[in-house]
Parts: sequence; structure tokens; C-alpha cells
Amino acid sequence: MRLRALLDTPSLGLRLLGGEDELDRTVRGVMTTDLRDPSRYLSGGELVLTGLAWRRAPEDSERFVRILAAAGVAGLAAGEAELGSVPDDLVAACVRHRLPLFSVVEDVSFASITEHVVRQVSGERAGDLAAVVDRHRRLMTSGPTGGGPEVVLDLLGSDLDLRAWVLSPTGRQIAGSTLAGAGPELSAGTAARLAGEHLAAARSGRRGPHRVTIEAAGAPAGATFSLFPIRHEGRDLRQTLLSDWLLAVEADAGDWPEERLDLLHGVTQLIAVERDRRDAARTVRRRLAQEVLELVQTGAPPAEIAARLRVAAPVLLPGLGTAPHWQIVVARVEWEDGDVPGGPVAQSLLEEMLVDPGAFGPEPSDRIAVAHTGDEAVALVPLPVPDEPGDASAAGLHADELLSVVQEPLGRGLADDGRLTVGVSASVHSAEGLRGALEEARHARRVAAARPGRVCAAGHEELASHVLLLPFVPDDVRRAFTARLLDPLRDYDRRHRAELIPTLEAFLDCDGSWTRCAGRLHLHVNTLRYRVGRIEQLTGRDLSRLEDKLDFFLALRMS
Repeated sequence: MRLRALLDTPSLGLRLLGGEDELDRTVRGVMTTDLRDPSRYLSGGELVLTGLAWRRAPEDSERFVRILAAAGVAGLAAGEAELGSVPDDLVAACVRHRLPLFSVVEDVSFASITEHVVRQVSGERAGDLAAVVDRHRRLMTSGPTGGGPEVVLDLLGSDLDLRAWVLSPTGRQIAGSTLAGAGPELSAGTAARLAGEHLAAARSGRRGPHRVTIEAAGAPAGATFSLFPIRHEGRDLRQTLLSDWLLAVEADAGDWPEERLDLLHGVTQLIAVERDRRDAARTVRRRLAQEVLELVQTGAPPAEIAARLRVAAPVLLPGLGTAPHWQIVVARVEWEDGDVPGGPVAQSLLEEMLVDPGAFGPEPSDRIAVAHTGDEAVALVPLPVPDEPGDASAAGLHADELLSVVQEPLGRGLADDGRLTVGVSASVHSAEGLRGALEEARHARRVAAARPGRVCAAGHEELASHVLLLPFVPDDVRRAFTARLLDPLRDYDRRHRAELIPTLEAFLDCDGSWTRCAGRLHLHVNTLRYRVGRIEQLTGRDLSRLEDKLDFFLALRMS
């Protein structure tokens, strides 16, 4: 549809404030946001609806509009409920960036505009889509009578006799039909299999829907499923694939008419609106995690860290009367070419992985705070204080349990050019222990990175064999061990200024990644390979072997 068509619908309450020459722009979707920077959720062609909660000063308008224009949105509609009228600075910014601007009267809801746009964009071509779209407003509402993905899935079941589920990339069930007599639930094993098949098909470049036939518990013999992606278009697939939901429909879409396919694609757009809304709701928890992480890494006083934790605890564990214990989980996603940042992907994955695989719905992840920096994501996990010492129910997370369900589907999504490594700390009782917990989790992740496989994890208990026992190694044994490994390198460095020791430290810290290590040291990869080859020649060790990597790691730690 064209932007000018919106003005021809008086019930939408839209008034054009600027951009009359741009009204022939095509609207491909709609997004509601009050984020100061919504760029990660934009793919181009959207009508953006905003209540202006992001505007705190006049200069904020220029930055917000510049972000929208760079993302290629079709237009901006601003509600009048927050400020009474659309401010002049926003009008001026839209004029500068040639972005059409509408005002929305107070008594018209954004849900009504969203409904109209979605109907026009994805519903006009499908006759039976009207039965779903006409009632989708419940998806956008909150409260006990509101909806969510379940509303749309119920409509698919009642109107079109289709059983469907919304699954996370790890196979956890986000939503399913709530209709009585809808049939058996999808088993965890089948859901994980479907997620893995979807990720593998998407990485191979095949367009959805992907058709899969499965014989497994919880699925009828030879049941065929069609898998529809629910994703952000227009970006590198690796940036979103491991965090996007998918729609699994128990039917073979291979012989569907075009109208029925349009219907399901329209449904994925409706579910994507809900996904975006819930992602935006995580902003507070992510900011809390980022603030705590920055305080811990910069060596802030424990009292200052404790004050931030007191703010975080009621958000993450509402109703808890006592301060919780805390656990740190570190994850890193790396792509071989290094072109795609792994931090945001690792952040989304941790928010999903740290939820009980059997937990239903999106809400359980609302009690996890995850920050990211570079390719690394750090989760701050609150744990209820055990009633009795040694209470296993409050013992916290374990690395092997984190991977028990997600390893197979995520491995298929990472394919042959990506890698996920995870480290888990022990639980700590106070702010004083967080810095040590963070280092412990990072050391555990490095141990995981030294193992083969696309998805690996290690826990704090695995550090006891080396890091935690180093202080108990006799001094003469420590000196002999480090001298045997490092003295040839130190002597060579003194004679040739070759910097083999710093190169070795960086190489191990980068988990043997040639590209990342060369970038850190500002070297050409061939120069790095020459230095590593010289290290191996001087010591008689092989840095591609796990045992030799660990020996060098220990020698550097003890030196």
C-alpha cells in the first residue's frame, strides 16, 4: 500500500504534518516503538508509530529521525497523547530528512492503525486471511483478556483447522493452541528437531516454508510440518537466525495455493509484532546488566555494585524478601570471517538458554539480565537463597544442563562457520564475589573453546584441576614447568625482539582464532602464523592440540 492511502481512511485519525511529496512511498509493515534507537528492529519500508516517550529534549528529535531515515522507513506517525501535540523540532527534523510525518489523535489507538496496515499489506490477497486479521487486535492488547501468539494460533485452529506452534531457535515452545481438543502437545524432542531442521534449511539458503517429516514421540507417525520463519528481513541472516522465532504448522504447505501461503506469512507478521514488543520490554533488564557489568569490570567499590544489585533484584525476582545469590554465565558467538558481530546474537541466545527448556511461553526469560560487549555476552542470573545449606534446588546452573537440549539445533544453525562457547561460574553471595565470578566464567568459557565442536560449555567445577589448584603447586615444580616451556621463548624474544610471549598470550586468549588474534595484535595473518610456527619449533609443542594449549596456559598463569 502507499502512504497516501492512510489519509483516505478518516477513522485512523491521521493528519499530515510534512512530506507531502513523499506520499507515494510503499508501506511494507508497521512497528510501534518508544526506543531511542530502534534501528535493530527496522528493515525498511515500515510505518513507525511512536508515543514520543523517547523525547526528553528538543535535540533528541534530530537523532531519532536520522536513525529512521537511515533505516529506510516509509513514514513516522506520532501520537498526541504524551505531549498534547507533535513538537515543532520533530516536524523540522522530518522535513530535513524528507521523512513523511503524521500526527495521531489521542482517541485512536496504535493497535487500530496496525490492524489496518497489516490488513492492507498482507491480507488483501487472501480471502480466508480476513478471518484472522479482523480479530488480531487481541494480540496487541495486554491484561488477562488480552492475547499474544496463542490468539492467532487459536484462530488458525478454529478457522482453518491447522495445528501450529511458535518455537524458539532452541526448540522451546513459546506458544501453542489453547483450544480444547486441539490434539497432543508437541514433545520437547520433536520441537528441538523442528528447530534444528529450520536452522539448517535457513543456513543452506532455502526459502521458507521448510517442509519436514518427523516420526517421533508426540508427533503422529510420519507427521509433516511446514516451518515459517518469523524474522527481521534485510540483514545478514547470521545476525538474527539464532534469535528468531519460527512458526511450525502441522501440514504440508507444498501443495497449498498462493492465498493460503499469504495467510501464513501474514500470521508471521502479526507474531513478529508481538516478538518486537517483548524484545523492547527487555531493555530495562539489559540496561541493569550492562550497568552492573561495567561497575564490576572497572573495579568499582563493592558498596556501589551492591546498590545496583538492590535495584536489579526486585526487577528480576519480584516479591523476593531477601537478597539473592548470583551466578555469572559468559557466552561468545564467533563467525569465521569475523564480519558479523557475535555479541547481540550471544545475548539473545543466553536469554533463551537460561530458561528451563520445559518452561512454556516467553515470560520466563523476563527474569534474566544479559549484557553484551564485542562478541561476548554476560548474564547476571539471580538465585533464590537456599532454605537449608546444601539445598540442591537452589544450587544454580550447570554447564552440561545448559547444552542438553539446545546443542543439536544450535549446532545446525551455526553450520560450518560459526561457534558458540559458554562458561558458567559458581554462585556468589554478595557484590564482593562478582568480579571473581566473572573471571571464573570467562576462564571456563576458554576451557570450552579449547574443545572440538560447534557448541561447547564448561563450568566452574572444571577449573579445579588447574586454575584453582595453581597456588598449591610447589614453587620448584612451578619454576621447572614454566622454565621448560617459556624460557626458550623469552630467550628468543631478548635476542630478536620477536614478541613471541605476547603473541602466545593473545593467541590463547583468542581461543586459537587466527583472524581475531591477528586483529588484536594488528598483524597480518601470515605474520601471526610465522610467529606461532616459531613458538612450536622452539618448544616442540603443537598449538592445535588441546593438551599443549593447556600446558602453555598453565605456564603463563604460573609465571
